Amino acid sequence: MSLTAQEIDRIANLARLELQPEEGQRMLDQINGFFSIVEAMRAVDTTGVEPLPHPIATIQEVALRLRDDIASEPNQREANQRSAPAVERGLFLVPKVIE
Repeated sequence: MSLTAQEIDRIANLARLELQPEEGQRMLDQINGFFSIVEAMRAVDTTGVEPLPHPIATIQEVALRLRDDIASEPNQREANQRSAPAVERGLFLVPKVIE
């Protein structure tokens, strides 16, 4: 998969970015370079290969350092939403942005 200059222009327009022609070309080269790496990775046969939790797990045992899921801060929703222009049932109200 690769993108064209027109597709880069469309993406920049959707993101509300104004790219100069040389920036657009550089972005096109970088994104297409990324896509070529992804395609090369997809071409590798990984049948029977077990996923690793961490790359170093191939050479040593890895113990994941997970903490207990405990709230460490008090609930300050009302205080945080006082400055919001519009709130309803604890949710911020924002203008519709999807056409």
